[in-house]
Amino acid sequence: MSRPKPQRDIASEGTETELRIVGGRFRGRKLLYHGDPVTRPMKHRVREAIFNLVTSDVAGRHALDLFAGTGALGLEALSRGAAFTTFIERHIPTAKVVRENIARLEVEDQCELKEASAFVWVKRDLPKLAKDTPWLVFVSPPYAFFVDREQEMVDLITSVMEHAPLESAVVVESDDRFDFNLLPGTIKQDRYSEGWDIRPYLPAMVGVWRKREEEAPA
Repeated sequence: MSRPKPQRDIASEGTETELRIVGGRFRGRKLLYHGDPVTRPMKHRVREAIFNLVTSDVAGRHALDLFAGTGALGLEALSRGAAFTTFIERHIPTAKVVRENIARLEVEDQCELKEASAFVWVKRDLPKLAKDTPWLVFVSPPYAFFVDREQEMVDLITSVMEHAPLESAVVVESDDRFDFNLLPGTIKQDRYSEGWDIRPYLPAMVGVWRKREEEAPA
């Protein structure tokens, strides 16, 4: 039996520095990226793949972009129908880019930007967040965090899973050094089962988890 061809490395294609919204009402609109190496913008095709996975989890949701970078994930969510986005970005020059991109799309009334560590914000403020609407949470930090701060990342994601209202979706982007088995919940075995849906977009690994009553972490 021939082995399946590995999925193309779409996360590292090209030397893309121009960012744009890939779908929804702002499709094609350009976003600012100042080339700061602290920021690792997600490639368009990976972002598009993620939103294909969460198509039914966007409209009317409160999006949380926890390691916002340029803000592309949270702004993409707004473009596709999210009601509101909260951006968390600790690095002040990068937070300025998020603010500029919010202004560029003229969505200030649908956004809140917190210049804070995602680790601190999740511990201090996430439990107080309104739960009247399901969340769509993006966790896309520097890949090194999954190695150098592995337990902190596990604790952060676990806290998000515990506090999220029912029907929320959590999207985690790591690389293949992170073991999703460290997180609460099971790993989805087929299209009909519940649990973390893990997809490779090498070197990126994307996991999507939806909070159902039977799948809520203990």
